[in-house]
Amino acid sequence: MALYDMTRISSDVPVTAGSLIEVPKTSFAREGIQERAHLQAALRDHIELVDPDLLVVAEEFGDFEGAHRRIDLLCLSRDGRLVVLELKRTVDGGHMDLQAIRYAAMVSTMTFQLLVRAFAKYRRDRTVAAASETDARSELLAWLEWDDENDPVLSREVGIVLVSEDFSPEITTTVLWLNEFHDFDIRCVRLSPYNHAGVLLLDVQQVIPLPEAADYMVRVRQKEQSLVRQTQGTANQDRTKFVVATPGGVSDPLPKRGAVLRLVQGLVESGLPISTIKDALESVPRATGKLIVVDGVFTDADELWDAVELQLDRSPENRKRWHLDDPIHDAGRTWILNNNWGIQTRDVFARLLSLAPVPGFAVEESA
Repeated sequence: MALYDMTRISSDVPVTAGSLIEVPKTSFAREGIQERAHLQAALRDHIELVDPDLLVVAEEFGDFEGAHRRIDLLCLSRDGRLVVLELKRTVDGGHMDLQAIRYAAMVSTMTFQLLVRAFAKYRRDRTVAAASETDARSELLAWLEWDDENDPVLSREVGIVLVSEDFSPEITTTVLWLNEFHDFDIRCVRLSPYNHAGVLLLDVQQVIPLPEAADYMVRVRQKEQSLVRQTQGTANQDRTKFVVATPGGVSDPLPKRGAVLRLVQGLVESGLPISTIKDALESVPRATGKLIVVDGVFTDADELWDAVELQLDRSPENRKRWHLDDPIHDAGRTWILNNNWGIQTRDVFARLLSLAPVPGFAVEESA
């Protein structure tokens, strides 16, 4: 599809045959754009061009036993699926479809712990300040909005994104067939470079599936997968979101961890002693130990955790389980709420709402 310069069009000037100027298309090879150093690095740092719901977790990933191949970019979707992104600078895509399928099969058995390790390495390579495995784990759990006490189990269904200057009929035909008849999730994204008076422009278009059909296809696939899970007797994590009303206002839909925190904050702001909240939590099965306290007033998360380790003898691996960025201060002490809530969450809401010191508190499941 052509790209046009329409700067000559204005309300004061009649439209003429020369009002639209076609921007000449170029190629990455002609412009000296390299595959890994330029295109891959650009997509790595701007993955939202492909999909805003992808998180890059590894680059040039090759931790395969007995194999020496590397995945250009390994990503994680918000629904807990790994996504292999394969990139080619060529105008036909080469054999990228076959390569990507092999890579997807290789990572399909990846555990969450291995993902944490790979993500931590990626962050170290990118010189991210917080690059420990504990930091990586916390980042992944936050990305997934994971509230369960146990670590998530990655889906064995791996998505594929093929990115190239263009695609041969062999690739597009194969992708369409695999998606339609074999329940693959493969997308083709075309990168079209243009040179406009020395300014290099990039047009990014998803060509398979067409954007108009993509949402429909996702809904169909999710419905089919849900039926399969029900037939097999398996269940997903409870991802219900909650709207929390307090005298201070009504929240957006929040995952369990955020909803419990918001309710506790609202109760404290309304005058309910934090010690009363702790006693209430201790009375709910599976909610004991969900609110801890240390002596001293701490606002920095790292300093707060140092105090927790020193005063309560907690291990570093336990850090990710707490709302360290949202402490509650009272009488020279700092209270920290746990951020992992499971099947007991609704019982916790009921118990805490029964203690509300003023009207205006409510918790409802988001539609």
